[in-house]
Amino acid sequence: MSELLVRAHAPDAEGRILEVTPASAGWTYIGFVVHRLADGATLSGGADGREHCLVILTGHATVTAGTERFAGIGGRSSVFDGPGHSVYVPGGTAWTVEAEGALEIAICSAPGGGDFAPRLIAPGDVGAEVRGRDTNTRFVRNILPDDQPAHSLLVVEVVTPGGNWSSYPPHKHDRDAPPQETLLEETYYHRLDPPQGYAVQRVYTDDLDLDETITVRDGDCVLVPRGYHPVGAAHGYDLFYLNVMAGPRRKWIFANDPAHAWIVDAAK
Repeated sequence: MSELLVRAHAPDAEGRILEVTPASAGWTYIGFVVHRLADGATLSGGADGREHCLVILTGHATVTAGTERFAGIGGRSSVFDGPGHSVYVPGGTAWTVEAEGALEIAICSAPGGGDFAPRLIAPGDVGAEVRGRDTNTRFVRNILPDDQPAHSLLVVEVVTPGGNWSSYPPHKHDRDAPPQETLLEETYYHRLDPPQGYAVQRVYTDDLDLDETITVRDGDCVLVPRGYHPVGAAHGYDLFYLNVMAGPRRKWIFANDPAHAWIVDAAK
């Protein structure tokens, strides 16, 4: 199995079904964990020097972050139902999640201080965007974009209809060279509808020192430490992915693969 692929497993004692740490990924910034919690179960976290974005994938929860309490948030029965609720938690602030019924929640983290206040990101706060056209169309939900307060975290959801391509033309963000490009690690947490489907994700560099094509199943996470990283959804199976990005600069500036950049001009 590819070292870039992390597969979900049965819930452990804390409901954890998938985990990526800086140490396990061999990088510097991103932590990503998915938990499935039963009704009434609780989950706690928070650490100095790391900010968090708690993304409710499905179900309801009450989230406490420092002195703030966000009761009964969530409500999606599927990640394909539209934008959900998230909570931003600054570094050094403790947080607790209590499940109200079955809950699936993603915990995104990256280096960050305590300058900003905890805040609820409601569905109405999530920026909606359509990218591409024809079989390159996908639907973007900007949860924590670079124009909203945070130190290093960027969080976004994308839905790609079956048969379409996404993160396409192939682009990368692995050089700290603004204004041409910024260095951002990235995770892709994939879900499929119906769940027996599949997608493919290629991760490759210009010199092909890294060149992997990964078959993605429902619940898989793909690591993108560097290189271009397009995704294709199989016909008949809509693809959702939750992206987490972080790096030394909190700005998403990407460079298209020169071999495929013509696609952008052709679409104008």
